[in-house]
Amino acid sequence: MHAPSFNELETAQIIANQLATRYAQAVNDLLNQQNLQPEQIVAIGCHGQTIRHKPVIEGNVGFTLQLGNAALLAELTHITVVSDFRSRDIAAGGQGAPLVPAFHQSVFSHPDKHRAIVNIGGIANITYLPKLSNKQNPVLGFDSGPGNMLIDAWIQRHLQQEYDADGAWAATGNMDEPLLRDMISDSYFALPPPKSTGRDLFNDAWLAAYLNAHSLTPQDVARTLVALTVQSIVDAIKRFCPEVDEVYLCGGGAHNTLLLNEIRACLPTITVNITDVLQVGVDWVEAAAFAWLAQQTILHKPSNLPAVTGAKGLRILGAIYQA
Repeated sequence: MHAPSFNELETAQIIANQLATRYAQAVNDLLNQQNLQPEQIVAIGCHGQTIRHKPVIEGNVGFTLQLGNAALLAELTHITVVSDFRSRDIAAGGQGAPLVPAFHQSVFSHPDKHRAIVNIGGIANITYLPKLSNKQNPVLGFDSGPGNMLIDAWIQRHLQQEYDADGAWAATGNMDEPLLRDMISDSYFALPPPKSTGRDLFNDAWLAAYLNAHSLTPQDVARTLVALTVQSIVDAIKRFCPEVDEVYLCGGGAHNTLLLNEIRACLPTITVNITDVLQVGVDWVEAAAFAWLAQQTILHKPSNLPAVTGAKGLRILGAIYQA
């Protein structure tokens, strides 16, 4: 669904219904496990699966598209659902991403330390949180580039595995400096925030265009893709997160030992850890963020940060589907 195909509109809606059914099953299973009733739950925050994200098209307002039938989810769970969080920010001239910095600010800010929260999902995004005593530097948030996206696609192609556990396969290869230099020269990496990206840019075709000029083993490519994620994150922290004292990783990439150790090695004077030490597990930060965003919507409170997304101002995000 990330590329145009025959009858894709119908296919997208069928998949959206299937996702809603899966989501509903997960919600209902959780309610049963916790002995809760639907009426005890205020709302579900459902982001859905992004298949297109083009916030700007030829200088005009673009769009974002996530699969997931929120109306069906509300029907199947008997719980109000909040979804489509990004469109309102894009309509206001923003990137529609990243949206989690407002949540990071509310949960992870420190009175005396500058922090960076790095979520390494398919795309890596960074939130810079100035210490609370500093009223001059604003919170920043942006996508630094590919996180796990290219790494996962590469191992799926060669080993038919969903991901490279602990970076073990990549660790058997050697990083290729010429390939890394070519990839990091992509113009996206030099752009200042606000900026966001996704599969529309960093995909198999993007990687293939660079590999054409190099003859490398699959393991060497895997190792170099890890280096690309590391360097793009580290360069962004150094360039856009002044005086940062602590860096905390979350998302699936935080489980990749090779990735974590490489980031630590590149930032020797900075504390680098995972969000578990801040009492939020690396696999739960994103889910908690969209629960928080849904709460803001229900309370009629804005939840975008214009300094992060580039929107014209604060906006209440999300569409509500009543139970």
